Order: sequence, then C-alpha cells, then structure tokens
Amino acid sequence: MELGQYNTLTILRETDPGLYLGDAEENEVLLPHKYKPQQYAIGDAIEVFVYRDNEARLIATTLTPKAVVGEFAYLRCSQQTSHGAFMEWGIEKDLFVPFKEQARKMNPGSWYTVYIYIDPKTERLVGSSKTKKYLSNENITLKKYDKVDILITHITERGANAIVNGQHDGLIYIENIFEDIRSGDRLPAYVKKIRPDNKIDLLLQQEGYRSIEPNAEFLLEELEMAGGFLAVTDKSDPETIKELLGMSKKSFKKALGSLYKARKVKIEEDGISLT
Repeated sequence: MELGQYNTLTILRETDPGLYLGDAEENEVLLPHKYKPQQYAIGDAIEVFVYRDNEARLIATTLTPKAVVGEFAYLRCSQQTSHGAFMEWGIEKDLFVPFKEQARKMNPGSWYTVYIYIDPKTERLVGSSKTKKYLSNENITLKKYDKVDILITHITERGANAIVNGQHDGLIYIENIFEDIRSGDRLPAYVKKIRPDNKIDLLLQQEGYRSIEPNAEFLLEELEMAGGFLAVTDKSDPETIKELLGMSKKSFKKALGSLYKARKVKIEEDGISLT
C-alpha cells in the first residue's frame, strides 16, 4: 500500500465508519462511507488514493488529487497559518506547505506550482514551491524534435518557464509563443534545442517541415469554420496572422503553401478561400 499514490485494493469488510480495504500484504485502510461506490461486494477490487488524515491515520478516498507524490501541480492557496500554507488539491484534506518550503510567502487565493513529497519525519504528504531543487537537467535523454509534456510554471518578459516531463526545466522564448498560454497550463510541446549547458528550448508547434502538415490541417479547419474565406494572405503582417490564427507568419506561409500545392485553397488579393 503506497502512501500518496493510487492503490488497487480489495474490499475486506463493512463497518460503521466505512469499508475496510486491504492489500496482498495484509495492510488495511478505511474508505469512509461517503466515498464508497454505489454498488459493491466484499472481495471487489477498487482503486483509491491513500493519504493521512489530521490525526496521521491512513485514509482512502475515491476523489482524484491534482497530483500524486513525486509530481508537480498548480494549486490554489486556501489559507496561511503560523505553521505554513494549505493548498487545495482535489481531496478533502488540503496539502500542507511548510514555511521553509515556500519559495516566497504564499497568499490565500493565489496559485503556485508545488511539488508533492512525503515528509520523512512525519510521514505526511507535504508540498514545496521550491521546485528547482526537484528538477535536474544533468542527465537529459531528450533530443531535438522530441514531443514532451510540459507544465507552465510562470511567464516573464523572456518567455514561459516550464517543467518538462515532470523532470526537467525548460523555456519557451517569448518570440516563439503564438497562442494564449497561462501559468498552470499542461500542454504538449517539442524540443527545439538542447543547449551546451543542458538548458532545454521548447516550441509549442513542431519545427520546420515537421509542422507543415498539422498547421495545414488547422488552417483548413479554420477556413471551413469561417465559411470558406479568411481575410489573410501571405502578405499580411505577422501580428494580423498571429491574432487571427495563433501562429507565426513563417508557419502560416508554410501551411498555406502546402494547401495551395494540394489545390485545396485559392490565394486571392484580399484573402484565401477554399477551392
């Protein structure tokens, strides 16, 4: 039975407080009645998340936390106390973030990127907004063009900082952002470059010829939804293209060229239309 993780357990018996669940090693945990399924039988297998309550007792829930131990999540601070902050993370008991684990003081109502771990002293689930110490760019097995999953942590004038595959630190430079993204967004992305110092440059769209087909399909869909005509051409200014389609002028021209060669669009003086 793993603390802070999803466990598939067996329903052993029903009591006044709820259902007792067990694993193959005869560990037991209580699933309170409010979380029990509508239909069940003794001996059924059930997937639950296991955590500790305010009295450090193991408790199971069928609620889904926004992250488990070893993962990052973008969470809202519910309250700040004399001991630390509490974060809403999808289950009944808020996640505690001690003062020493706060990168900056947390304010109720604000959102923060938090890493979830087990405190070795108390064996309770806790969080840390000092995320850098849980990331490493030392041993990167990624390469250019690889598709990755990212969590946007914060956006600056330089670009969008992101956690890559839950392990590494990455950056999308501001000039490569052509859509509305915000802190807390989980998105697919692509490796543009691994720098000599192992910093990871990211793109939200595939680079070069690899992006032509997806962008062409997107442009075709936009044309269809617009009734077959868009007031934009390869001579339109980059800001107009970005505002209308959320892509760079370079990507737009490649997508348009692909559709034009396939004879799916006509390029007119005041825009493009479906053939």
